Amino acid sequence: MFEQIQNPFIAVSMSSDDEEWQHDDDGAGAVAIERVKPRLQRPRMYKVVMMNDDYTPMDFVVHVLELFFNMHREQATHIMLKVHTEGRAVCGTYTRDIAETKAEQVNAYARQNEHPLLCNIEVSEAGEADDDDS
Repeated sequence: MFEQIQNPFIAVSMSSDDEEWQHDDDGAGAVAIERVKPRLQRPRMYKVVMMNDDYTPMDFVVHVLELFFNMHREQATHIMLKVHTEGRAVCGTYTRDIAETKAEQVNAYARQNEHPLLCNIEVSEAGEADDDDS
């Protein structure tokens, strides 16, 4: 039930119920130490936001949404129309690294195809619903 661990500096006895007893060098006093599991937090989430411009063709925007955000044609068209009418729309919510990567990929792809399409990232507040209504 108890396992005795010997150390030249401290003698420690451990029980199986997640408590440790730690003795001083002279063995006179004992302190109970309770093991605490670390609390894990969910990573902060970021929205990838596509911005409207007056030059990028709508079919290119739909193509980008299908290619980089794995949307089907209907959903991509819905987001494209929201970008067009409201000036911006959320394409997805991800952890920071993924959001940054997706935004950079879209921006680079648009430049390669000579379009001024732009994606940014924004912090998504806890419990906040996406703007894309999906």
